[in-house]
Amino acid sequence: MDAELNRLSEKVREASRSKAGLRLRGGGTKDFYGQALEGEVLDTRGHSGIVSYEPSELVITARCGTPLAEVEAAMRGRGQMLAFEPPHFGEGATVGGAVAAGLSGPGRQSAGALRDFVLGVKVMDGRGEVLAFGGQVMKNVAGYDVSRLMVGSLGTLGIILEVSLKALPLPVAEATLKLELPEDRAIEQLNRWGGKPLPISASAWTGDDLAVRLSGAGAAVKEACGKIGGERIEDEQARRFWNGIREQSDPFFRNDAPLWRLSVPSTTPPLKLQGEQMIEWGGALRWLHSHADARTVREAAKRAGGHATLFRGGDKAVGVFQPLAPALMRIHKQLKREFDPHGIFNRGRMYTDL
Repeated sequence: MDAELNRLSEKVREASRSKAGLRLRGGGTKDFYGQALEGEVLDTRGHSGIVSYEPSELVITARCGTPLAEVEAAMRGRGQMLAFEPPHFGEGATVGGAVAAGLSGPGRQSAGALRDFVLGVKVMDGRGEVLAFGGQVMKNVAGYDVSRLMVGSLGTLGIILEVSLKALPLPVAEATLKLELPEDRAIEQLNRWGGKPLPISASAWTGDDLAVRLSGAGAAVKEACGKIGGERIEDEQARRFWNGIREQSDPFFRNDAPLWRLSVPSTTPPLKLQGEQMIEWGGALRWLHSHADARTVREAAKRAGGHATLFRGGDKAVGVFQPLAPALMRIHKQLKREFDPHGIFNRGRMYTDL
C-alpha cells in the first residue's frame, strides 16, 4: 500500500476497534443528499489521480479523490465523455462521490445510468482491507454485480478507492428543440418518439415547455430536427440550459419547497400532485417541488409502479428513501455486515437502522 492507503486503512482499523463511526467525504458537494451525516470525517481527497486512460479501449480508471472535472477534461481532450452526465453540484465533486451517490444527469435517457458504466472498482472494507471487483475492459464480467452494487451505496459499504468507467465518443452534432405542449401531450409525444430511431439524448418538460436534445451524426440530427419540429435553440444557450438541468441551477430548482425525485415508468400519465414539476428522461423522471406530505407523494409513485426520494429540503424524519420491504431490508443488512461488520461507515446515511 502507498502512504495514503495506509493512512485510510489505519483510520478504518482504529474505528473498527473502537466501533466509532466514520463519515466518508470527498468534496462534500452531495452532503445534502441522504439521511444523517454522522461520525468523524474521513477525507478521501488525498487518494487522487487518473490511474490509466485508454481512449482506444474506451476506459478510464481514476482514484476516488480525483476531481470529476479533471476526469471529464481529460476525456474531452480525447473527444470522449461520461455519457451519463453525472451532476457535480459544486466545484469540489470527486469521482468517488459521484459513484457513491449514483446520480445521473440528462444523458441518462439515452446512454443509461452511471451503474451501467462501471466496469470495476477497488474498495476498502470495514476491516481496512482492499478488495478488487470487475476489471478495466468491457468484456470482463467478473465481479459484475459487486462493482455496480457500490453505485448509489452512499459510502455505507466501504471506501470506493478506485473505479474504472466506460467512456463514449462526444457526439459529432447536437441540436436542441423547444416545443409548447401541455404535460399529458408531452409525455405521450416523448414515448412516441422513444419508439422511433431518433437520436434523442435528453428531454425536459416544465411549464408547458418541452426541450428535446438531439445528439449524433450531423445528417441524423438534421433529419430528426425536421421530423420533430419546434424552435431550434442557439447552441450556447442550449449548452447552458442542459447544464442548468444537470447541476440544478435552472430557475425551476430555485424553489423553497421540498424537492422530490420520482422514478416511474416513462408512460405514467400526469401524477396530479400539488406543486411544480419537471419531467426528464422521456417521462421516467419526475422532479416535484411540493409541500405535500410524504405519504401522498410516495403512494402516487407506488401506484405508478415507481418510487419517490426526498432529494432536497423537507423533513428527513419521514425518510429520504422509499421504505424497504422487510425482505429487502434483510438483504441490505446482510450486505452491510459482510462489507462493514462493525457498522462504522456512514451510519444512517441511507436508512436510520443501517
